[in-house]
Amino acid sequence: MVTFCSRKLLWVCCIALLQLPSLTLLAQPSTRSLPELIDSAQRHLPLLLQKKAELAAAQAGVRDARHTFLPTSAIGDEVSVGSDNALPGAYYSFGIIPSVSSGISSTNNSQAAGGNMAFLFNEYELVNFGLRKATVRNAQAGVGLSQADLEREVYLLKWQIGKLYLLLRKSEYQLGIDSQNVERYKQLYTVIQAVTQSGIKPGADSALAMAELSESRTIYNKTNGSIRQLLQQMSFLTGISADQIRIDTVNTGSNWSGSGSAAGAGPGSSTGPGIGPGSQIATGSAFGPLASPSDSAAALNPLLDYYTKEKQLYQQREDLVKKSYLPKILLTGVTWARGSSIDYQDNYKSVPVGWGYQRYNYLAGLTFQYNLFNLVHRRDKEAILHQDMMASEYQQQQQQLSLRNVGNKADEGMRTAMMNLAEIPIQIRSSDDAYNQKTAQYRAGIINLVDLTNASFVLYRSQTNYVETVSDWLLSGLDKAAADGSLNQYIQIIK
Repeated sequence: MVTFCSRKLLWVCCIALLQLPSLTLLAQPSTRSLPELIDSAQRHLPLLLQKKAELAAAQAGVRDARHTFLPTSAIGDEVSVGSDNALPGAYYSFGIIPSVSSGISSTNNSQAAGGNMAFLFNEYELVNFGLRKATVRNAQAGVGLSQADLEREVYLLKWQIGKLYLLLRKSEYQLGIDSQNVERYKQLYTVIQAVTQSGIKPGADSALAMAELSESRTIYNKTNGSIRQLLQQMSFLTGISADQIRIDTVNTGSNWSGSGSAAGAGPGSSTGPGIGPGSQIATGSAFGPLASPSDSAAALNPLLDYYTKEKQLYQQREDLVKKSYLPKILLTGVTWARGSSIDYQDNYKSVPVGWGYQRYNYLAGLTFQYNLFNLVHRRDKEAILHQDMMASEYQQQQQQLSLRNVGNKADEGMRTAMMNLAEIPIQIRSSDDAYNQKTAQYRAGIINLVDLTNASFVLYRSQTNYVETVSDWLLSGLDKAAADGSLNQYIQIIK
């Protein structure tokens, strides 16, 4: 029995061990593309949820505007006890209950009398000279502005995440270069140790080489820390844990054809992609100006369309103001029933007698209503809206200038990057040749350590220049696309 249990336990352990590699693979974060990150941010960021709620409120406002002009209908019933002293003459009742007077006597009479009145009042704006349609159009313009505001925030978010994504990818490549640099200095330190132990070079070179190795590790740590900060920012925007965000640095598109392993890099260089002389380095000819956006794309740029919708809202409000101060023709109707404990001969009966209905009346009519000072109020409101509309126009012009400036700066950045990309292959090949030659010369005791570390620094700088130059081209292209209104197309290109 014990033997059987032992065998069973052994089989369970073996199966568990066999499953460990697959479990490890499942635990690794999957690579996330730029569209996936943007989609996650759109579903997570509270700011966009707020804008969606405001849009829903604006849409509800359209329904409310349509219901504003439903007829006014009121029903009521009043049972009362009180004295009945009145004088002949008309008065305004300050309400919807019609004025009905009685109880006229030569002296005051404080005897209580019972009474009852029920009424049904209806009022409808029969003619309001377009006010109803203007109110609905104003509400619909508010929906358009809320929709444009949401689209603007989404556009800015895409721009921000796109820039963050490219910075992350740049930092990942830089981390690979820094890793190669560390490995290079490790190998230098090994060479220097061998040379100093053989007596060809002084022992101080070994200490200096260790200092250079330590500095290269410090640079690597700084780049790694920068990546972690960028991942935290991406996590803030997307709602994805920073540990679960992994940027694809393998399938990076034609613009990144310079990735590869540096010559002389050791096994530790697998931390990230590197750039070496054996790599296929993309030159300036591999890059070019972005395709010009269509006129419709530029016109529908959400950063400009928002102000277009805002101006439309002010125009609808101006029309609403004009319609609000026009005359109105009201159709009114009321019917009421009344009871009283005082009979037609002015005899006071018991109070409950008056709580039943004894007389019935009705009244219907057309009312023309116009405030003589509406012209003044309308002029004041129109002046306010006119200035608001002018302010919106100036805001749109300012945004157009800003986007034009961003686009022009992006063009200059891309032009500079393209010229530099023509020089990068020369830098990398020359610096690599110089590094290899200096290493051989140092082994032979011809040059000192300073010459060798200078050659290593030049190689590191040329690799870094390539990554920075390509990143500058991509980031400038992102800004250019955002300014031109073709951001969505550009995102699909760099995904």
